[in-house]
Amino acid sequence: MSSDVLICGAGRTPFGRSEATGRQLALAAVNAALTDAGIEWSRVRAAFGGSDSAGLADTLVAQLGLTGLPFVNVKNGCATGGSALVSAVNAIRSGMADVVLAVGFDKHPRGAFDPRPEDWGLGAEYGSDGLMVTTQFFGMKIQRYMHDHGITPRTLALVAEKAYRNGGLTPEAWRREPLSAAEILASGMVSDPLTRYMFCSPGAGAAALVLCSPEAARAMDGPPVTLRSAVVRTRRFGSFEVFSPWIPGGELTSVSRDVSAAAFEEAGLGPGDVDVCQLQDTESGAEVMHLAECGFCEDGEQERLVASGATGIGGTLPVNTDGGCIANGEPIGASGLRQVYEVVQQLRGRAGDRQVPDRPRIGFTHVYGAPGVSACTVLSR
Repeated sequence: MSSDVLICGAGRTPFGRSEATGRQLALAAVNAALTDAGIEWSRVRAAFGGSDSAGLADTLVAQLGLTGLPFVNVKNGCATGGSALVSAVNAIRSGMADVVLAVGFDKHPRGAFDPRPEDWGLGAEYGSDGLMVTTQFFGMKIQRYMHDHGITPRTLALVAEKAYRNGGLTPEAWRREPLSAAEILASGMVSDPLTRYMFCSPGAGAAALVLCSPEAARAMDGPPVTLRSAVVRTRRFGSFEVFSPWIPGGELTSVSRDVSAAAFEEAGLGPGDVDVCQLQDTESGAEVMHLAECGFCEDGEQERLVASGATGIGGTLPVNTDGGCIANGEPIGASGLRQVYEVVQQLRGRAGDRQVPDRPRIGFTHVYGAPGVSACTVLSR
């Protein structure tokens, strides 16, 4: 039995604010992915999907069609989309199904996320002391990293500047107005050193993928992209994560380092092979740290790498070509699949004004979230 898994259909909706419900957005993304693959819903043999706060994915069958297929709900924080994708991959590799759908969607209210400590295994005092405010955590984490590795606030601003520039080239992005590094630095401090325009915002959106075995893919319309690996990991002891009540002394572990290394090993490739990538950028400091954690540079090299333009669309390592979370916002269930959608379009040569030159061959995606969970993929054409 072949272990190859191909992506033959990909669809997404615009991200941002929407009058539509989360389920309606999910249906739009699923239908776009089915159309891209050139198949009807009745051809799908299994489905996996979920959202954080917009409903149950399996109920989509009421509109898609009551075909009796197994449809499993997935809820895994920011890795919901990535976990749905891993589940879909395993369904094909196991022989359970030859055509499988993965879908992620969400619709969040205005304002910051408001998780309850009790839902994360923490005491109520953790929230009353203000530690459930994620902007504070991200500020503390990047502040420590900047101190240890010589990263300046201007580098954080340049990352965000790139995000808004790329968002302006992405019709489905939420934030499409370019902002200069100077404007971003002057936009008002939220959690030192992170300013207002260095953060993404919760929003609404959906993304979906049709995955196939090589045999089934021969009947599909969409140009196939090979999913070389899809891996999910949780934190190990010694990690510094969102909603982690303490850390030990000594060298820290990193779930992003663990999962990216596992994804590259499974794919038989390395960071140096990647032509285009998506890295979690809940805020611009996250992209900086994840460049090193995923193996694309050494700690501290980001200062030079970002300033040189290497991570821009025409650079040696284009990162977040669609504007990432900063420009698209973060509907939690959809973010991981939105990343894969973008890399699929880049590898197909269908990314329009944001197309990476010279037809990239290898892509990589990385999503990270609370309480220390991460998912990565490696793709090739």
